[in-house]
Amino acid sequence: MSTQYISTEESLRQAGFLVKNRELLGDGKKYHIITFGCQLNDNDSEKMAGQMEAMNLLEAEELAEADLVVINTCSIRENAAGRFFGHLGIIKNLRKDKPNLLVAVCGCMMKQEVHVDKIRRSYPFVDMVFGPQDIYRFPELLNRRLEGSRRVYDVGMEDTVAEGVPVRRERKFRALSTIMYGCNNFCSYCVVPYARGRERSRHQAEVLAELKALADEGFSEVMLLGQNVNSYGKDLPASNEQGNFVELLTKAAEQSGLKRIRFMSSHPKDISLDLLDTIAAHPNIERHIHFALQSGSNEILKAMNRKYTAEHFLNLLAEARKRIPDISITTDIIVGFPGETEEDFQDTLRVVREAGFDQAFTFQYSPRPGTPAAKLEEVPADVMTERFNRLVEVQNENSLRAHERLVGETVEVLIEGLSDHSESSLTGRDSAYHLINFTLDEEVFAELGLAETDWVRRGQALEGRFAQVKITDAKTFSLQGELVGLAPQGRVG
Repeated sequence: MSTQYISTEESLRQAGFLVKNRELLGDGKKYHIITFGCQLNDNDSEKMAGQMEAMNLLEAEELAEADLVVINTCSIRENAAGRFFGHLGIIKNLRKDKPNLLVAVCGCMMKQEVHVDKIRRSYPFVDMVFGPQDIYRFPELLNRRLEGSRRVYDVGMEDTVAEGVPVRRERKFRALSTIMYGCNNFCSYCVVPYARGRERSRHQAEVLAELKALADEGFSEVMLLGQNVNSYGKDLPASNEQGNFVELLTKAAEQSGLKRIRFMSSHPKDISLDLLDTIAAHPNIERHIHFALQSGSNEILKAMNRKYTAEHFLNLLAEARKRIPDISITTDIIVGFPGETEEDFQDTLRVVREAGFDQAFTFQYSPRPGTPAAKLEEVPADVMTERFNRLVEVQNENSLRAHERLVGETVEVLIEGLSDHSESSLTGRDSAYHLINFTLDEEVFAELGLAETDWVRRGQALEGRFAQVKITDAKTFSLQGELVGLAPQGRVG
């Protein structure tokens, strides 16, 4: 199926529905979005929030205050699906007291007919159902419901790329920019190619224009998103001179004016030495790569259809550390994939010890309907849990060692606000994606006109600022530091 490109001009057709919906909804109405899953879903929710605010809807902090509820679903993990239906149960009870409450459900789960059928049978109060490729059509679908359709279930089958959709950024210092959609890898446990469609890239000029605009708006950091960003551009005609991910990343670093550029996610089979050299050459590209190992057993990797070996993975890590000495490496690991033996698991432990990941996101395997792996015999739950606990213990040792190496170093931290653990501490991340909590001397606050002890206001005032922080203590999941100095505000370049 070919990609359908929706230009900014074409997207403006939706503006007519925004105006009509504004009139039909009336004044003072509120919306609430519940988002499950990855940062791509977060970015999709930002776009729907932008659309709803263009309809003069206000954000409701609490679900009970909303007149329109949107649930953006994820089908990657079983617990996300369970939590989604749990939320629908809560909304069902809320609907009894608010019969005019509008409910929309979208996202990856809606690309699987089994879930749509369940909603149709068991949750008939849901007004709208649409897929992730249909986000740009949200105003049109809502308009159909407001103008009399009882239920609008319209999950499109086109693989689309839509530009010009309004966006309400969740954070004022970090922006998300989806540069490509879908996936062609067909890992045997994953539903993404079925839910998100095939790989399709935005045109380079559109991405670069967005990044420059974000820098001009004052954003300190941008995260380039894709199921596999290293595949960016492979689907675009070579004659269009769109370029690959390395070329896009180079131009973003040199032309956008952004202080820091991150990207997520990378598939080990597609990471090139050119990418590593590009990171090394540009200080405003993060010193961090997320390499999703998934398993250290070559037999399991083959069964997962990952298309690399443990040896290739470790060689790539060695190259990354040689070319970028200050790089941090994070990973994903699945424990208990069907057919995993104790020997396979020992291979994973060996690779994890040798790799010395700064951080690992570890999961117990859960079958996803419609994937090849779902047909295989599962590892017993008690065996899976026991292996998972052993893996976490090994990785926690890795994380602590990686953090201990930073004690005494001074790093640049993007302030994200107040720490969750202490109202007198700020929190943020350095370029290598380490979580750092640190304190500021009262004199600093006095210089900023924030001498009072209103810590919420202090945190908000410093969001998006860069600080030089000296690391004083290492913990398994974070670092502790003290302020050396605040960087001046302003655009790079």
